[in-house]
Amino acid sequence: MPELLTERTVLTLIAALGVLGMFVMLCRSRRVSTSMEDATLAALHRVTSAAPYLRSGLNQESADKTAPYLRELLSCAAVGVVDADGTLLTWDGEANHHYDDVTTPIERVLRSGKREYVDHSDVPCDQRPCPMRHAVVVPLEVEGRNRGALVVITGGDQKRLLRAAEELADHVSAQLELAELQESKEKLARAEVRALRAQISPHFIYNALNTISSHVRTDPEQARELLQEFADFTRYSFRTTGLYTTLAEELRNIDRYLMLEGARFGPERLKVQLRIDPEVLPVTLPFLALQPLVENAVRHGLLSKPGGGTVSVVAADHGNEALISVDDDGVGMDPRALESELGESHLTGAHVGLGNINDRMRATFGNDYGLVVETEQGAGMKVIMRVPKFAPGVHPIPPEPLPDGSAQDADLDVPEQEPTPVR
Repeated sequence: MPELLTERTVLTLIAALGVLGMFVMLCRSRRVSTSMEDATLAALHRVTSAAPYLRSGLNQESADKTAPYLRELLSCAAVGVVDADGTLLTWDGEANHHYDDVTTPIERVLRSGKREYVDHSDVPCDQRPCPMRHAVVVPLEVEGRNRGALVVITGGDQKRLLRAAEELADHVSAQLELAELQESKEKLARAEVRALRAQISPHFIYNALNTISSHVRTDPEQARELLQEFADFTRYSFRTTGLYTTLAEELRNIDRYLMLEGARFGPERLKVQLRIDPEVLPVTLPFLALQPLVENAVRHGLLSKPGGGTVSVVAADHGNEALISVDDDGVGMDPRALESELGESHLTGAHVGLGNINDRMRATFGNDYGLVVETEQGAGMKVIMRVPKFAPGVHPIPPEPLPDGSAQDADLDVPEQEPTPVR
């Protein structure tokens, strides 16, 4: 997602520069007695207070909460916000008796995308004194498309009104564009998770159920335990809420997967080594970012190797980051084939979701957080990911309740272990 991040940065910078220029203009024109620094800080406070509401998109609720800050920022008589259909979402301030006089200019603005000016002397008015001297309607454009319009009513200077209204409309449009970009990013992330779920091996599900059925007569207690693990594994893997999870939750699902595969192949062919620093268990990472890596190590690394082998999962505390690796001593693969797979977000090949996970890590944390893979034919494979302990806007959902209504354990204490057979 490098284009998304670059566009977001540019939009934010443009909006900040434009609004700052408006602050300076307002402070000079009003000849306030307070310092420039105080006036700028007050204006910044109003803009930052409005921004969170604009980030939710243009609707009646966001318009109602944003308009008072915009009116205070401009020190004008009234501010109105209209959606792309011409529906008035909010009107904050006075002179609402002149709304009918600006409806036609609003329609023209929405059609043409060009600013419209209305002078009080050109409209009928019986109110004396009237808070309106000038009115301007400016479009709110996002990627060349009208998303609505901003109406500003003032009793002050016309030149200052026109410039300030356009600067403010640019800022509001930038915030709306950021909201649409964020929505697009989340839609893409959800689509990528759905694609990854679709790649969970049908053979694994069939084989897991077949393994469970083989224990029903010979070891009913083991069959019951495996069935519960299978139910918990599928419920977690196919949940429909949340783009993120914690390392503890992902490790818990890995344990379920390894228990089912271990029951199928036996302790001689599948051994597991875990080294987890407790400090990194609360770290947040994209949902299903780690479990598919373990599945790859088992399916394509160890089970293709005569006699099987060991898969190691390490999560180490490294300052502001967690260093997580999945390592197997299996058959490995050609690095050139691996490079091709990492370039594909939605794989239909052997390795489940390597490109998908690589893209989601970079989209979530930045381009520096892609997967690092070490492999060679006959030498196994090691996949390394770096996960920051904190990233803005990246939060896991609470653990889903168990069937009996109780909460799942939030903590997972995994001591350092030597290679041991899967249970």
